[in-house]
Amino acid sequence: MLLRPPEKRGASQRMLALAAAPLLVCSAATADDALPDANRILDRLEALELRQKALERELAERDARIRELERRARGREATAGRQLEELPVSPGEEPGTTGATRSAYALNAGPRTPPAVDSGSEPSSYGVFQPGGQGFKLVDTPQGDLNFSAWAYVRYLNQQDLDDSYVDAFGRERTIDQRNDFQLNKINLYFKGWLFDPAFRYNFYTWTSNANQGDPASVVIAGNLSYQFSPELDVGMGIGGLPGTRSLRGTFPFWNKVDNRTIADEFFRPSYTSGLWAAGTFENNLNYRVMIGNNLSQVGINADQLDDELNTISGALWWTPQGEYGPAGGYGDFEHHEEPVTTFGVHFTHSREDRQTQPGTEAIENAQLRLSDGTLLFQPGAFATDGQVNRATYRMMAVDGGYKHRGWSLEGEYYWRAMDNFSTVGDVPVNDLFDHGFQLQLGSMLLPRKLQAYAAGSKIFGEYGNPWDLAVGLNWYPNERRLFRVNTEMLYLNDSPVGYASVPFALGGNGMVLHTNVELMF
Repeated sequence: MLLRPPEKRGASQRMLALAAAPLLVCSAATADDALPDANRILDRLEALELRQKALERELAERDARIRELERRARGREATAGRQLEELPVSPGEEPGTTGATRSAYALNAGPRTPPAVDSGSEPSSYGVFQPGGQGFKLVDTPQGDLNFSAWAYVRYLNQQDLDDSYVDAFGRERTIDQRNDFQLNKINLYFKGWLFDPAFRYNFYTWTSNANQGDPASVVIAGNLSYQFSPELDVGMGIGGLPGTRSLRGTFPFWNKVDNRTIADEFFRPSYTSGLWAAGTFENNLNYRVMIGNNLSQVGINADQLDDELNTISGALWWTPQGEYGPAGGYGDFEHHEEPVTTFGVHFTHSREDRQTQPGTEAIENAQLRLSDGTLLFQPGAFATDGQVNRATYRMMAVDGGYKHRGWSLEGEYYWRAMDNFSTVGDVPVNDLFDHGFQLQLGSMLLPRKLQAYAAGSKIFGEYGNPWDLAVGLNWYPNERRLFRVNTEMLYLNDSPVGYASVPFALGGNGMVLHTNVELMF
């Protein structure tokens, strides 16, 4: 191997260094030019990181909202299962309807309130028909929806077998207007949905009683607003039913009868008024509804007739141990429960009533305070004296229970009513009144989802008479849907203490009544 002298190696290295210098200068210049591009890339990466974090926050908020809606949907499903169970296998609606499409009547109950709009289900296009009383979806947007539904029935009524007069407990004879006619008896139109937030719901309706045309309040335009904070707390305001008996806690239209009660229920119950209410259902299948209102029955009463005390209070507490009791907790076992289901409830109502706050005797759903012979408590000379009661305190309690299994149902209710603290003018011979009574209803699906037979009776134990009634009827469901039926009923009355034009019983009626109805709700 040849070795170069040291002086020769040093010279070569100096020449290489001189040759590499221009290259190093060029590389440094190139590196300086690349710095701005690198900074721009870093800025973009930081911006992308910030955007990613913002998207992550938005997704987390959306996930939280979805979880909240799912929780509310589960709550509504549980509520509906206990209170409405708006399944097609119950009121005969389309197969495949899920629990999320059910809604609890009791949470949003007004006069003849249909199923409330489901706000927890996935949005669908407008124009879709929704079974189970939901009606047609007219508008569906991210800010709210609008649904339309209706309920109506036609009735043939024959009261010609009734006595043409009756004598009250004080010996006064009164004439009975016997009827034999056809009527498109009632039509209700509902516009309902949610706005801004699925928990904020509205329900507006027109409510007509064609048999009362020309009378005050034969047509009512009303509604209510409500907000569901949770399944345990739903708050509403507007016109609603005072939940003083089972028929007023949201069971309509799932009754054995078509739009009429037994005479005991009609005699004791409160009615519909404007007010504020709260309702809900708990995980132990316990349900409640409480309401504070203007009076016992405000339909047909103007605001000037009301007093300023706001002392009408009503509440209901009911338990469905098995978790549900059919649609709206109603009557009859159209659903054909394979396992027994039961319900138990208690109700209480208190009100200080004034003579001026009483609705007309023919007003829709009127709740007049009467003696057990049918005499109006506030009418002049009610007790066959020159006296008159101007004010009275009404207190009423009811307990109910029901059992359903394989098409059979047995349901009953007991009532206690006290009226006292009279404010009078002239001679009134009593200081208080106490009446009590009961009703029983037995139903059987003779042909599943097709034909039902039922019997319903009640009796009042009163200080001025002990009236009673007994009815037997058939319900035929042509297309196996509970909300479309043909009903025929034979009703026997014994000195009925209640009656007005839109119901088949007549005040003072004694004898047989026949009526046939075709009822539809969508």
